[in-house]
Amino acid sequence: MSYAKQIFLVVFFVLLATSSSSYGKHLYEGEEYLAFAEEMPQPIGGLQAIYKLIEYPELAKNAGLQGKVYVLAFIDASGNVEDVKVIKGIGGGCDEATVKAVKQCKFTPGKSKGNNVKVKMSLQIQFKLK
Repeated sequence: MSYAKQIFLVVFFVLLATSSSSYGKHLYEGEEYLAFAEEMPQPIGGLQAIYKLIEYPELAKNAGLQGKVYVLAFIDASGNVEDVKVIKGIGGGCDEATVKAVKQCKFTPGKSKGNNVKVKMSLQIQFKLK
């Protein structure tokens, strides 16, 4: 992922986190997720690992549907995806395909002050017909 895309994802998440009360400090009662960590979680195998898990939905293919799906992923201190919420979708089954792929992916844990931490992070997945 290019540096510009990484910066975009961070800025996008900051705007989202500060403007939306429904994505506050916690998802589950008593479990807090950081908006930032010194080392942010990364999909093991990079974003390509997520793309490999996505099946372009037939409905979207037949409709010629393309675009970006934005999701908020909640990563626990072990690097497991606990939940995924669609922030902005494109429909046609692409939103569901993105959520399913991100949930199947394993991440490197986020770290702050040398400790593994729970982090919420935004991801964008591009759907483009060839």
